[in-house]
Amino acid sequence: MAKSTAANTPKPTKAEKAEKAAKAAKAAAAPAGAADSGPVPPARLQTIYRDTIVPELMKKFGFTSVMQVPRLQKITLNMGVSEAVSDKKVMDNAVGDLTKIAGQRPVVTKSKKAIAGFKIRDGVPIGTMVTLRGVRMYEFLDRFVTVALPRVRDFRGISGRAFDGRGNYNIGVKEQIIFPEIEYDKIDAIRGMNISITTSAKNDDECKALLTAFKFPFKN
Repeated sequence: MAKSTAANTPKPTKAEKAEKAAKAAKAAAAPAGAADSGPVPPARLQTIYRDTIVPELMKKFGFTSVMQVPRLQKITLNMGVSEAVSDKKVMDNAVGDLTKIAGQRPVVTKSKKAIAGFKIRDGVPIGTMVTLRGVRMYEFLDRFVTVALPRVRDFRGISGRAFDGRGNYNIGVKEQIIFPEIEYDKIDAIRGMNISITTSAKNDDECKALLTAFKFPFKN
């Protein structure tokens, strides 16, 4: 009877085991299809920032290092849905809208305290929000500036005063239908949202220069 060859198979070393475990962990953490698609290419605005905006801002502000140049850090979309207190389906619809707009599933935000006047209890779902970074952040910004804002009714530019003094910018959107991902005949209600743009700028002047370089249509 032939002997099993299992006894003759060399045991993997600790280094080989560690390498195998690392590969397995990386594969588990990667999004579906990532292994086949390879590295994610930079968004259009990422390339423009690196090749054009960085040199422009270095010259404008006299920076001596690229690390001094303000950059986008994150974009947060926040949609209030107070009607969800009495109708859970409303929240589901809002989450669906924001998912389409952001390209990423948002989280549901809950009230931190009870508000008797609005019949809101502590811990009740009252909104939905999503934070974008990296490629998705730049892709959203590109669509927002080039496609969504021009679709605002009677659009005449955005406020140049909505900075917070710490290099960040906030803008309110009254209707989610300005985004091309939203089909008007498939929504249950018109909803607005707040968009917060967080940058590494030290002050409002640097932040405005950065956003202007990204073609933000500020009012004169």
